[in-house]
Amino acid sequence: MRNLVFALFLLPTVAFGEDARQLATLPPPAQEALREEMRDNLVALNEILSLMAAGKVSEAGEVAESKLGRSAMGKHRSKPMDARPGPHMPPAMHGLGMDGHQAVSEFAAVAKTGDRDKALALLPNLTSGCVACHFSYRIR
Repeated sequence: MRNLVFALFLLPTVAFGEDARQLATLPPPAQEALREEMRDNLVALNEILSLMAAGKVSEAGEVAESKLGRSAMGKHRSKPMDARPGPHMPPAMHGLGMDGHQAVSEFAAVAKTGDRDKALALLPNLTSGCVACHFSYRIR
């Protein structure tokens, strides 16, 4: 089992070679704030998916907007400048984040109506910005 875990750990290096993503140089406090936000985003995504699976579509929309949508923007505003990720990001990276908040708000607006089919059609948009950013940028 230990060898399997080690092999899985090495797989990205072997399969993809050197990490070609652009390094976004953020001060350490901003890196930590961004990592914490990304972990919180994963928890929120899991909650949204669980609500959708349970048929609680409008509740999924409420959670999406409050935790990931435009309403969730600016959560680092009160922090010192070196702990705010946004101002230190390359403009295109920051734009991907802004686009992601917008996509979540669009999903949320539809989900809040309770229209399961339309919400399901928009569900992949919740992670497409995440995927684009994580495949394009790294902070270390």
